[in-house]
Amino acid sequence: MMDNSNIYAYTDIALVEQLGSFIKMARLNLNKTQQEIANIAGIDRTTVSLIENGKGGNILTFIQLLRAVDQLPLLTHFKMYDQISPILLAANEKNVRYRATKTSIKNKNNAKSDW
Repeated sequence: MMDNSNIYAYTDIALVEQLGSFIKMARLNLNKTQQEIANIAGIDRTTVSLIENGKGGNILTFIQLLRAVDQLPLLTHFKMYDQISPILLAANEKNVRYRATKTSIKNKNNAKSDW
């Protein structure tokens, strides 16, 4: 496995090879053949072989393979969460009402009736 502290030192090709190795390791841990994983993923066996050897693939195929080897939860690391700025949060708290305003008697007397 790669050292996460130095991930930026790896080339794109090395990273693709690492992803392929991950798929292969997950497949072997499930004791499945490339053909079995290909059938589950809905892709060709040669595609599984190419990806495991770091020779290509695309993001859709990688997602299909992650699903096939029960590793799809890894993608939760990519989930984006809405974050509110502390300044906006403070401004919103400033506008929170803590009590109702009294209605003036003058407004009640000037109110028009539907009668």
